[in-house]
Amino acid sequence: MVEGLYMYAKTKKATFNLHPHVIAAMDKVMAQGAASSKNVLVERAIIKELKELQRKNRKTRWEEGSKDSLLLKDIEAIEADLQAADTETARGIV
Repeated sequence: MVEGLYMYAKTKKATFNLHPHVIAAMDKVMAQGAASSKNVLVERAIIKELKELQRKNRKTRWEEGSKDSLLLKDIEAIEADLQAADTETARGIV
């Protein structure tokens, strides 16, 4: 999960090869004050990408689930239970 990536207390050195135009673009935004360091900029970019991959993965799972008749029946049952609870609560308020 991405949440664990926000633990900035301890870091581990990693080496990556980047295309020269990516490094030049990074240097340009760093000169504009985009981040306190290149490490921070790269880490933020990686975290953003990982979150997007997680979002896409969740979307795919929901799309798969929308075709699962057992899951859909479970959702319907839960919605019916919640509706009954809401009705009961509303009666107690009035």
